Amino acid sequence: MNNRIWLWAVLGVLALFVVSGINTIPSLDEKVKAAWAQVENQYQRRMDLIPNLVETVKGYANFEQKTLTDVINARASATKVTITADQLSDPEAMKRFEQAQGALSSALSRLMAVSERYPDLKADQNFLALQSQLEGTENRIAVARKDYIDTVQQYNTTVRTFPGMIWAHIYGAKPKQTFTASEGAATPPAVKF
Repeated sequence: MNNRIWLWAVLGVLALFVVSGINTIPSLDEKVKAAWAQVENQYQRRMDLIPNLVETVKGYANFEQKTLTDVINARASATKVTITADQLSDPEAMKRFEQAQGALSSALSRLMAVSERYPDLKADQNFLALQSQLEGTENRIAVARKDYIDTVQQYNTTVRTFPGMIWAHIYGAKPKQTFTASEGAATPPAVKF
């Protein structure tokens, strides 16, 4: 009688282990995909704002054409480099995506810096509204990226530790890639007065 109780207890614990672990990897994978969709959503929001910003800036004849061209080209390049949720385990795909988005961020930063030289542009209500929306979007991108990084950390920890590694092996799950700091991010900018 005592052996039966132990046998049922062991089978119960084993069943609980199987039932609780079998859904962990797919659940975490869906969270990663949802977090990635939010990152893409915020990048798309930025892409949608850029044409309006460029058109507003174009109205100022003295504005530097090269800066506008750089923004337009960076946007075009960034729209060509996409990454699907299935490619989140591919470090090269993530690197290409980050580089394209980084080039666009850099071009937009230069556009905003150059706009400081044009008082009429800085006073234009459309430009101010678009600038504010762009700043808000950049903040949303940062939050979405942070949420994605946190979700990937949870997923990667699960697929690399016991017992999650068992389920990861069964599902063929691989660790996901996350964002990295851009080159030179550790070096503070030089400020000269």
